[in-house]
Amino acid sequence: MNIFREVITRLLLLLALLFSLTLVTSSMRQSTLTAKEIIEKAENRVRGKTSVSEVEIQIVRPTWTRTMKTKAWTQGDSLSMILITAPAKDNGTVFLKRNKEVWNWIPSIERVIKLPPSMMTQSWMGTDFTNDDLVKESSMADDYTQVIDGDSVIDGHKCWKIELTPLASAAVIWGKVNLWIDQDDFLELRAEFIDEDNNLVNVMKASDIRLLGGILLPAKMEMIPVTKPGQKTVLTYSTLTFNQPIAADFFTVENIKNVK
Repeated sequence: MNIFREVITRLLLLLALLFSLTLVTSSMRQSTLTAKEIIEKAENRVRGKTSVSEVEIQIVRPTWTRTMKTKAWTQGDSLSMILITAPAKDNGTVFLKRNKEVWNWIPSIERVIKLPPSMMTQSWMGTDFTNDDLVKESSMADDYTQVIDGDSVIDGHKCWKIELTPLASAAVIWGKVNLWIDQDDFLELRAEFIDEDNNLVNVMKASDIRLLGGILLPAKMEMIPVTKPGQKTVLTYSTLTFNQPIAADFFTVENIKNVK
């Protein structure tokens, strides 16, 4: 029995040592990442060849709340289609993104409208997101310089805080952006959007981390304008599927009226 206990004790010690070495190796590997590499890993985590999702959008205001439901299709980061399925008055409205251009199908007037660049900073469907957020015309990895600004903890997750400053040549609307990215799973858990006068404008919070499309991701995102008490927009994923085949002619202006 003594020999048996000794063998078990040595095995447990060996397993503990191996586990510690794994943690140290992982920590050393992650500590060598640059801020840009961290952001790219976070962005790549939510990208597949394609994705199909259903998202509920809640627009919260001090005296009222409105809920929309959407279905969205994406291919890479240059093609996307968003269909509004509720409420009834917006049902059938479609937004098509191709690269940096956006078209809007409005069934009530049976017209397709191409959004001009001047509308990119305007609210999307009355939410606290802009048309630029929809298009994602600016890239956190390519249009900003990135610096790791220490560690922080968000909802129990150890995160890198990354400060982003726009390049002089970049056509972006923010003077600075701060990101908090989880150090274990590269989840973007918080973002702060700061204007050119160094005033905090919006805060984005991500939560409800669970498996979506087989990947651990935040299912809930809140965009909160800090100077407008009682106001926010909440996005909640109902379903998300990656790498589902989508027809080559799906993301076209000709098809925008047929999306269901």
